[in-house]
Amino acid sequence: MLNYIIRRILLMFPTLLGMTLVTFLVMGLSPGGVGGSLLNGAGTMKADVARAQREYLERRFGLNQPLLVQYARWLNEISPIGFAVGPNQKLGAFHWLKKPDLGYSFSKGRPVLDLVAEALPITLLLNLITLPITIVIALAAGIFAARRKGGILDLTSGIILLGLWSVPTIWAGVMLIGFLANRQYLYWFPTAGLHDTLAETMPFFPQHLAGGWNRGWLADIGWHLVLPVLCLTYSGFAFLARLARGATLENLSSDYARTARAKGLDERAILLRHVLRNSLLPLITYSAGILPSLFSGAVIVETIFSIHGMGLLMIDAIRARDRELVLDEALVVGFVSLVSYLLADVLYAVADPRVSYE
Repeated sequence: MLNYIIRRILLMFPTLLGMTLVTFLVMGLSPGGVGGSLLNGAGTMKADVARAQREYLERRFGLNQPLLVQYARWLNEISPIGFAVGPNQKLGAFHWLKKPDLGYSFSKGRPVLDLVAEALPITLLLNLITLPITIVIALAAGIFAARRKGGILDLTSGIILLGLWSVPTIWAGVMLIGFLANRQYLYWFPTAGLHDTLAETMPFFPQHLAGGWNRGWLADIGWHLVLPVLCLTYSGFAFLARLARGATLENLSSDYARTARAKGLDERAILLRHVLRNSLLPLITYSAGILPSLFSGAVIVETIFSIHGMGLLMIDAIRARDRELVLDEALVVGFVSLVSYLLADVLYAVADPRVSYE
């Protein structure tokens, strides 16, 4: 197993290299090129001012060089091994160990590392809350429906879950804001952000202060997360629940389940001790793609609810054609995706001892 994990980790590097190269070429070959949105106002400038601005951007970010040279320079900057980069993109001495530099966002005017350090924890928070909720609800609903195959509850849950799976996330988010966060209707939840404007003055836990009951910082962020998490979970557990139901039914009718019944075990023991573990395998297969899909779903959810995570940051970077920001976000999302697939392979061996990678 250890040798397999090491091989997979080593294969991540060429995979990430290919992903970032394709992203770079798409941006570089697109109409307007990299940073084209920064020159949108050049039409209202004097010719010499517009030319000077374009020359500055090309010189500052190396946009006047061939695309492969630009990509090689970006790889050199983010790599811990390579050449030191001086002013005006001039290469210095070669170093076997240097500080990686994710570059400078010319649309935000800030280092990319600072932007990613602020946005990534927010998106990870959304995903770390969403993923366990999705898997637990899906597994419980799937097993519940399988044990009552053909009954009213099984049919009803199937129709409801199919309906949930077919609802677009963007429509669901707009409807939730329109009814559950609208002052004209229920107004149970806030419409945007992760905190109240006065969150910095709140105590961490709920407290009863002199001015009345204060919900506290922790409850405030939980209150703001309800609608975004709901948007990220409903379609995932709707599909996983049906997948869990099918896997459970298949294992309940297998030979080892019939043998366990012949030995006198009751259905609950058969389900929990034998069937459940084998039913996890197809869920692990699909769950490997949940985390990357949650990152892509966060683009919609964070935009709707004005949450400044990786999704909203990626949208802003693509609109501005901000090369460094888009490439570094693609690198982070690609790394998370590859790690999730590796984790799924490890969980295969944990769930089924027959699986071996030696």
